[in-house]
Amino acid sequence: MEAIFEWERLLLNELPKMFLFEVIFRSAVMFTIVLVALRATGKRGVRQLSIFETVIIISLGSAAGDPMFYEDVGLVPALVVFATVIVLYRFVTWLTGKSKWFEKLIEGETVCLIKEGKFSLSGFKKESLAQDEFFSELRLKSVEHLGQVKNAYLEPNGALSVFFYEDSEVTPGLPILPQLYNAKSKVILKEGCYACSFCGHTENLKEGEATCPKCGHNTWLIALKTLRKA
Repeated sequence: MEAIFEWERLLLNELPKMFLFEVIFRSAVMFTIVLVALRATGKRGVRQLSIFETVIIISLGSAAGDPMFYEDVGLVPALVVFATVIVLYRFVTWLTGKSKWFEKLIEGETVCLIKEGKFSLSGFKKESLAQDEFFSELRLKSVEHLGQVKNAYLEPNGALSVFFYEDSEVTPGLPILPQLYNAKSKVILKEGCYACSFCGHTENLKEGEATCPKCGHNTWLIALKTLRKA
């Protein structure tokens, strides 16, 4: 019967000391894999924390959890994992401070999603962001239509930064309330100001059908010009 505090088993679980070098290698490989995997999921998968911060939490949490529950995991290999992750953290932090290219690779960059009340199509192409999800974020900020929004940015941590027009500067824009947006149509029934449902471009249209000159789509909604209620 094994003793409760059998120190060789507790610290190394009867593994050779050379195994610690393998632990360092394993930790570095898994750290890199987790970092790459989370970077590939996009910013919205790790909201509020940066991708790098999330990798640190996952790595340290896993290293701390196993030796707490499993007797076949020694404490010393877990401590080596901790030390390796901390060293990698310090190294990556130093490198991001020295290289803008590396910082952009690890953390990502701020992406403009709305520019002067219209969708930035190039920005949306860079991000795996659903339109419904984006509209939901804007509605939580009391936005009814894109004409109220001057610029909106998706930050590296997944948060959405929105800058609004002054009331005197609000322009007609694409409505984002579900009951209005779902009423989009290819046929213009009454002459007036309409917004392209795909890019948010606004234009005065006559009755009939029309193609958006900005994106080439042909579904429209009546543009709104209501003021935002803070």
